[in-house]
Amino acid sequence: MIRSIAVAAFAALIAIPALAQTGDYPNRPVRIIVPQTAGGAVDIVARAIAVKLSESWGQQVIIDNRPGANGIIGMEALAKAKPDGYTLAAPFTSVLTINPFVYKTLPYDAFKDFAPVMQSVINVIVLVVHPSLPVRSVKELVALGKSRPGDLIYGSFGVGNLTHLAGELFRMETKMRMVHVPYKGETPAVTDLIGGQYVLLFSTSAGVNAHIKEGRLRLLATGGEKRAVAYPDTPTMAEAGYPGAGVVGWSGLAMPAGTPPEIVQKFSRDAARQVKSPELLERLTALGAEPVGSSPEEFTAFIKSEANKWSRVIREAGISLNP
Repeated sequence: MIRSIAVAAFAALIAIPALAQTGDYPNRPVRIIVPQTAGGAVDIVARAIAVKLSESWGQQVIIDNRPGANGIIGMEALAKAKPDGYTLAAPFTSVLTINPFVYKTLPYDAFKDFAPVMQSVINVIVLVVHPSLPVRSVKELVALGKSRPGDLIYGSFGVGNLTHLAGELFRMETKMRMVHVPYKGETPAVTDLIGGQYVLLFSTSAGVNAHIKEGRLRLLATGGEKRAVAYPDTPTMAEAGYPGAGVVGWSGLAMPAGTPPEIVQKFSRDAARQVKSPELLERLTALGAEPVGSSPEEFTAFIKSEANKWSRVIREAGISLNP
């Protein structure tokens, strides 16, 4: 009996530091690494969440942009971070569900080195063109492309990025010949499209929404199964006649593997509450980023299903983007 009491007391003493670590979390600034340039869709969503969490917690939630290598630089920084809940990253489709299948080696294991926290949003993918291009529908674009094989240039946010694969799927579906120009992130790609350096792009809606409204870019279609809330008058790729070219993206939050589950769950609950708040719901939906706010378990299952889908697409399409 005495031994049992002693063991129980010892176990309770061991648990005290763990409770101290999670009970007052966060008690200092939290950093969210955004593996994209500032101003892009992932950055916009992460900043919106960070501002609301800072207000709720009374602690700073800082955004740290680490663009480059299709998100690999930022995710490597997360993999090396201390698993204490004070460093997260905002992974997106390419980072966790495409990169593992298009790069021979990565400086981390995308499926073992991270703890999924929450899927933040579904990012509507849109097909936009430079307004100088004499087309106002997907079919007109395809007709123009086939009449000028090899002349149309499409951009992407980087080799192996979702926007690159969306362009490749579109090329295969339409049997057009197009030239691909990859950029180092969303912001430079959108900037050069506006400047007329190339003519078409599959982009996250949030990254080009303002430019569409101002007439600097022309929207032809969206990639989801149903019309986007932000663009009710714009047809989907399926409605435009090319169902095989429909694509959507997403972004979320993740911590290093080994982060205490209590911290992962708390961050997930608090962040989901903010994403689903009327203020962010309205703001993000207007940008074409449809809020989700899932649990860590739901996000983990979603990542697995997305990885299965994209690995199959990459294999069947014969896409090899290994450096």
